Order: sequence, then structure tokens, then C-alpha cells
Amino acid sequence: MTFDEIYKIYWQKIFRLCLGYVNDFDWAKDIAQETFIIVWQQLPKFKHESAVGTWIFRIATNNCLRQIEKDKRTPKAALPDDLKDEKQSSIEPQIRFLYQCIAELPETDRIIISLELEDVKQSEIASITGLSEANIRVKIHRIKEKLSQKFKAHAHEQ
Repeated sequence: MTFDEIYKIYWQKIFRLCLGYVNDFDWAKDIAQETFIIVWQQLPKFKHESAVGTWIFRIATNNCLRQIEKDKRTPKAALPDDLKDEKQSSIEPQIRFLYQCIAELPETDRIIISLELEDVKQSEIASITGLSEANIRVKIHRIKEKLSQKFKAHAHEQ
């Protein structure tokens, strides 16, 4: 598989995975781009010991975790209150709320549900996270329950 084919197939999936992690459109785009730079650099060394998708999702997941860790160590400058993110406002409110809810989950749960939303097989999710398939199934069920409860509570507030 060529890099161009990989990019066309996986760009949107990796971007959404990153968006699920950081809940910030521009930052997610940057992390996704950095992920594909790594994929491009490492592609000649890829040994096909796992599926290409599993390998790319693992790179993206590690990249997201590294960026979040780096961000925690970086002091934040205050942004003006009137600063609006037009790109985020173009995303449907329910989808924006979903990403907000996902961003509030613990890191492992964020990885799992983001991959599940991308229709990654549970066996691949287990491989990416290092957890057993049985554990993944239980975690997905619990995460979906948590998200459903948040959506129901949100609907009652509206």
C-alpha cells in the first residue's frame, strides 16, 4: 500500500480519533498531520506484523498521548473571552457535545471509544491498547453507558 493510498483511506479516521482526544479542531488537525509525517517516515520499515490500520492507529494514539502530556507541561496564556472558534461552530451541536464528553473520559477510555467509533475491530483495539478483547468489550459497554447518561442529562437541560 502506498502512502497516498494510506492517507486517503485513514486521514478522516485519524483526524476524528485525534479530535476525540483533544476536543480542539486545529490541534487535532496538527496531531493528525504529525501522525502522517511519522507514517510516511516509518512506512519503509513497516513489517506487516499487524494490519496497516492497527499500526497507524497505534502511532496516532501514541502521538495524541505525547501531545497531551506536552500540553500539560506548557503554561497556558489566557485567551480573550470573545475569541470564537468558527470551525468548531460548524460542527453539529450533538457531535460537538459527543467530542466534549469523550474528551472528559480517562485516557484509555478515550482511545477505546474513539477507535470503536471508527469501526476498528475489537481485536485490533485490544492490540493497540494492550488490553484483552474481553476487557475491551466490557469497557466499550461501560463507556457507551456513561456517554448515554451524559446525553440524557444534556437533553433534560435543553
